[in-house]
Amino acid sequence: MKVSPLLTSSLTSFVVAAAALSAAACNDTAAPTSATPSVTLDRNTVNPAEDYSFVVVGCNRVDKTDTAGNPSTANIVQLRRTLQEIAKLPKRPRFLFFAGDLTLGYTSDTVQLATELRAWRALYEASPLAKSGTELVAIPGNHETQDASKIAYAAAERTWLRVMDPYIKRGGNGPKAGGPDNLATDQSRLTYSFDFAGAHFITLNTDPVGNDWHVPTQWVAADIQKAHAAGAKHIFAIGHKPAYPYPTVPTDGLAKFPASRDSLWNALIAGNAEAMFSAHNHVYFRAQPITGKTWQVIAGNGGSSLETTIDLSIPSSGEYYGFVVTTVRPDGRVYAKSYGRDVPAAGYIAMAPESLYPTTVRDSVELTQH
Repeated sequence: MKVSPLLTSSLTSFVVAAAALSAAACNDTAAPTSATPSVTLDRNTVNPAEDYSFVVVGCNRVDKTDTAGNPSTANIVQLRRTLQEIAKLPKRPRFLFFAGDLTLGYTSDTVQLATELRAWRALYEASPLAKSGTELVAIPGNHETQDASKIAYAAAERTWLRVMDPYIKRGGNGPKAGGPDNLATDQSRLTYSFDFAGAHFITLNTDPVGNDWHVPTQWVAADIQKAHAAGAKHIFAIGHKPAYPYPTVPTDGLAKFPASRDSLWNALIAGNAEAMFSAHNHVYFRAQPITGKTWQVIAGNGGSSLETTIDLSIPSSGEYYGFVVTTVRPDGRVYAKSYGRDVPAAGYIAMAPESLYPTTVRDSVELTQH
């Protein structure tokens, strides 16, 4: 595997003793449970003498040509590896933020979209992570909210809210239709925020109906200002499309509309936010768009076919599958690690046994802004 020189120096072993999945876990067509997940441990507090962590990953859907016999349209091999490995981390993460493009979507057929989402849920709910105490927070990507013309539509938002309801339970305080951002639909459970152990988390729908490639910047700015004034120790934003995309696709993500993107970024900087996490670009990449200020961390390497324009001469860039773990320490310092494994030689959806494709730490960085 090719890795940039800066990443090579930070490689360390990560041993994953993943247990074999049960027969039910191997059945991609199993129906998801209808009940809300039973594990809800210590939702809002942690021991102040201990650290806590959260995981971000996105973009697990396969290409359209690879969906035969796979109702979830997920990269099943990589999804199962990721869920197993997160469950086997030395310390249980408090949250898994899945940052969009779980499924192929891109359809005006909401029955098809619902089928894909339910099948994805079945895979997740059969995994060891679903019962581990880590809380899944699902965030929509453009593939879940847009049709084949790449335009978000209200029925897709409603389908997402209905099927993924157990994993957006913290939503509800986001912006309604209208308001300062002149929203076409109610975004209160798509873009919203919540507090946990002194940190303020903001989830972002980056393709709301009527305003694709945007987030409701007026609401976000007011929310961050309020959280900062209330003494939030940390601020983290998570959305599907990055504010600052991978350098080889400079006008992708929210950068398609720079003025709106800048409003978002200025609000994050004003709130002393540590980072915005995203996906959309199928690669791992992190950088500080403005030196010394808020970080942008792209964790779009969840299993979708990797970008063809990955440039390994770009610092902190890598072509591998994995996830990002961010740890908040009692002293207030914040660190992120990118865990990764090589892409199977037989193709991106091929089997990837741990013995041949071990997961290691590929990059690490301190995100602290205080």
